[in-house]
Amino acid sequence: MLSPLANASDTLIIADAYVDVAKGKTIEDAAIVISGNQITQVTQYDKLSNHNLYNVIDLKGKTLVPGVMDMHVHLSSNADDNFLAAKNQSIPRKTIKAVKNARKSLMAGFTTVRDLGSSGYAVIATRDGINDGDIVGPRIWAVGHSISVTGGHCDDNFSAPEKQIRAQGVADGPWAVRAKVRENIKYGANAIKICATGGVFSKGTKVGIQQLSDEEIKAAVDEAHMQGMVIAAHAHGTGGIKASIKAGIDSIEHCSFMDQEAIDMAVKAGTYLSCDIYNTEYTLAFGEANGVPEENINKEKLVSKAQRDSFRRAVKAGAKMVFGSDAAIYPHGDNGKQFSRMVKFGMTPAQALQAATINSAALLKQDKLGQIKPGFLADIIAVDSDPLKNISVMEHVRFVMKDGVVYKQ
Repeated sequence: MLSPLANASDTLIIADAYVDVAKGKTIEDAAIVISGNQITQVTQYDKLSNHNLYNVIDLKGKTLVPGVMDMHVHLSSNADDNFLAAKNQSIPRKTIKAVKNARKSLMAGFTTVRDLGSSGYAVIATRDGINDGDIVGPRIWAVGHSISVTGGHCDDNFSAPEKQIRAQGVADGPWAVRAKVRENIKYGANAIKICATGGVFSKGTKVGIQQLSDEEIKAAVDEAHMQGMVIAAHAHGTGGIKASIKAGIDSIEHCSFMDQEAIDMAVKAGTYLSCDIYNTEYTLAFGEANGVPEENINKEKLVSKAQRDSFRRAVKAGAKMVFGSDAAIYPHGDNGKQFSRMVKFGMTPAQALQAATINSAALLKQDKLGQIKPGFLADIIAVDSDPLKNISVMEHVRFVMKDGVVYKQ
């Protein structure tokens, strides 16, 4: 890690080009001036005077991209952990994993992430450590505990009945759901997540079946919005997706079984869709060796093709899309591999980058993130060539600046 330069003059980054993600264009000959943690000027080198006044970072041969964002990660879990053994790990152990994985995410160029569920507020503690300068990592929006019905996707269904164990996010009934939203916020959540349907990696749930009732979903949305929170819904099945859209949810996660009506509803409502279309490759290749039960691998096989088809049709329909990878289902730090799959299954390279920059910033209601533009925070990464011509370069980020501080060069 490179430390920030103490008492330095303004920083000047020079590079072959930068990507204007809003316009979907690459601009040649980039000269980016940064004062503190903010971009103050975006120009060309020859148009600047007094070059000696700047602390120059020479990235000739590279293309600059805004720091990218992943709207669906689980920092306190590892993909290669033994699936069942990991469920008995302590909160301190999970927190240490979150610290490690936060750093890996940042070094992969993801300067902002949204963590959509971790037990014991482990990721909230990690976020606060990053914000206080104790550890290194991206900006984090963290939900605390995912909200689930008893026996639902986000409950603990692997323990024996006599142990009477249930996940801390379980709530049954609209007022109980509201109370759980309030509890998460009380302990530091700056986003909220509900589990509206069954899921792949839970025991005994059917991925397409709605679990939270319409009234419970609406209660969660109303409480979250009243308290100024963005709320996500884990939803594979069409019924749960439609109920979440009707309730005013901000983003749908997974979106596996979407009929055309659900897609049309999302487009009309402006609901963001977050489709993790890379991780299935890791699960089907390594899941069995990592101890993932046969039930869960079979559900992944059921979901994977349908999810990619839903993604393709949603892109074609013009739905709002964000980058959400479900990191932890595959190894943290490999987030960038999803970009090429987003292009393979229907997006242009510009759309894939927009999903991970301006669209994700809009979902989080952050008007100073997601662009290389004067007045924006200095989150800047560099890759070897133009990602609009070869999106796979996003898998190998060479330079990372977050908030004006260089972490990788």
